Amino acid sequence: MSGGSTSFSGLVWRIHEFGPPDVMQLESSDTPAPSASEVIVRVHASGVGPWDGWIRSGKSALPQPLPLILGSDISGEIVAVGAAVTRFKVGDQVYGVTNKRFCGGYAQYAVANASMLDIKPDTIDHIAAASLPVIAVTAWQALFDQAGLERGQTVLIHGSAGNVGAYAVQFAREAGLRTVCTASPDDVDRVVALGGDRVIDFTKTRFEDEILGVDAVIDLVGGETQTRSFKVLKNGGKLISAVSVPDQDLAEEHQVLAKFFLVDVSTESLARISSLVSRNALTINVGATLAFEQARDAHLMLEGQLPRPKGKIVLVTDEISKRQREFATV
Repeated sequence: MSGGSTSFSGLVWRIHEFGPPDVMQLESSDTPAPSASEVIVRVHASGVGPWDGWIRSGKSALPQPLPLILGSDISGEIVAVGAAVTRFKVGDQVYGVTNKRFCGGYAQYAVANASMLDIKPDTIDHIAAASLPVIAVTAWQALFDQAGLERGQTVLIHGSAGNVGAYAVQFAREAGLRTVCTASPDDVDRVVALGGDRVIDFTKTRFEDEILGVDAVIDLVGGETQTRSFKVLKNGGKLISAVSVPDQDLAEEHQVLAKFFLVDVSTESLARISSLVSRNALTINVGATLAFEQARDAHLMLEGQLPRPKGKIVLVTDEISKRQREFATV
């Protein structure tokens, strides 16, 4: 392990069983040494996303052996590197995702796959950086890797004011795409400010009555909205969903491609986001910052049991109180 043989221990949020937020336990834990391709990050901030709630409740699309530490999005400082890691060194300020299972991030010291991290842009702090990885990369991959959109094409973005949707609108603007966006009345002005060319208030207007022949639909809502979207696509168009598997019979009927995808976060995918952030080309929306010991509250927000902010929820690890440190080691 490069950077000395120092071991690291600190607080983590671990679950030993699946269930509601009260299964989350704040514990003291020794951080395992990184494998050849991993690093240890002293975490300054951890992002909180819906997938964390799915994992906690046992609804993950991936196998999740217990016990596990929750959390995937992190930003912090590398304190140790594995033998095969050449891209990063001790002291680098990085952000990204912990691993393919999306766990291990609610920790003072997190083990992370080096291939899922990038250098944090100097233009943002750790809180903003921790809010970005999964949602920003999801938006990018939906538009370009999955839908294959190019300058001048038209895309319909559902859920355009949400965490993923807001980045999809901005990436589309930067790429010269024409956008049609659906949003609630409270969010219309915000989506316009983000770069939406045409924003439809879905409470007043059915989008399928207004548009036809779009090149792609980015579905971040699912359900009836997804089903109704098939009829607005041109022949050969693409419906890309990040929330649910589309009906393949409908896809065949309308002669379009329809697919669900899981985000694949990598250094390369993050580098695209980092470039835009470094140029101040993105509006980053952090909805709430909570102290690390308030992780259960963050999950209550995810479930609507506490008021849920518009924007990403971020846990600030540096603000762990002395009282909580003492409590966790008793």
